[in-house]
Amino acid sequence: MQNLNSSLNAEKSSTFDSTSGFIVGQRVHFAGDHRRIGTVKYVGPVEGYSGTWIGVDWDNADGKHDGSINGIRYFEAESEKSGSFVRPQNLSFGVSLLDGLELRYRGSSTKEEEEEMYVLSASNRRVSIELVGKEKLEDKLSRFEELTVASLSYLGVSYLGPTCQIRSVMPNLKELDLTGNLLSDWKDIGNICEELPTLRALNLTNNKMASVMTGLPLLKNIRILVLNNTGIQWAEVEILKLSLPMIEELHLMCNKISAITPKYTSAVQGFSSLKLLNMEDNCISDWVEIVKLFLLER
Repeated sequence: MQNLNSSLNAEKSSTFDSTSGFIVGQRVHFAGDHRRIGTVKYVGPVEGYSGTWIGVDWDNADGKHDGSINGIRYFEAESEKSGSFVRPQNLSFGVSLLDGLELRYRGSSTKEEEEEMYVLSASNRRVSIELVGKEKLEDKLSRFEELTVASLSYLGVSYLGPTCQIRSVMPNLKELDLTGNLLSDWKDIGNICEELPTLRALNLTNNKMASVMTGLPLLKNIRILVLNNTGIQWAEVEILKLSLPMIEELHLMCNKISAITPKYTSAVQGFSSLKLLNMEDNCISDWVEIVKLFLLER
């Protein structure tokens, strides 16, 4: 009975804690390690320990338990060893898009960050930038108004920031790579695209996107969208396609998609401009699902 009561108390206090500022469902990374990313599943006390703890389910399953400790369940982790409890000061909410831009292109770059400087080829492959004349290159990249391609991968970007500044800071941006950040709200993605009217290619790989799509505007300028390992399922693709009238490449790798589920018909329709649909490394095992794509024009 004591364990049951403790579980109920844990559940009641697991939504928000005003002292820590973290909320359940929030994407975070470990302080000082932008690549150790997870989702907040619990906020509150842990029996036997003082203070507030954050229960995190880590994307890379680099945890200690499944969300329970000493016989008390605080949250449900994805796997037996993907959950852990962390003090608030050891986690980061992330930074704004503009802050990430400053960090990547105006801060001093490490060797690892230099390896993250690349452009995307037409086939969505990374082509590294050769740092010949590094100082000259850094000077050019620091002039944001001249940027046409920006890679802000693994910088902890979690929100847009002042919308009134984005358009004026990067008026010519055509390709934006946001791989491995803390974005999850589709409304934020819509705002980014609206504030960057010249944007043609957007990479959201390794951002765990919400299954609920609200506030998504018409993204008429986006030609290439990369949603590899974002957790998207075909039901969300059906909604997303209404906002992407000019999409030419859609990358959906590693999302555990097991079924093609058109909303109103037996086969997928729309995508009139689509030239490439990349669904490698998913869970489709029946040709019946593939046949549902036969009405796609290209």
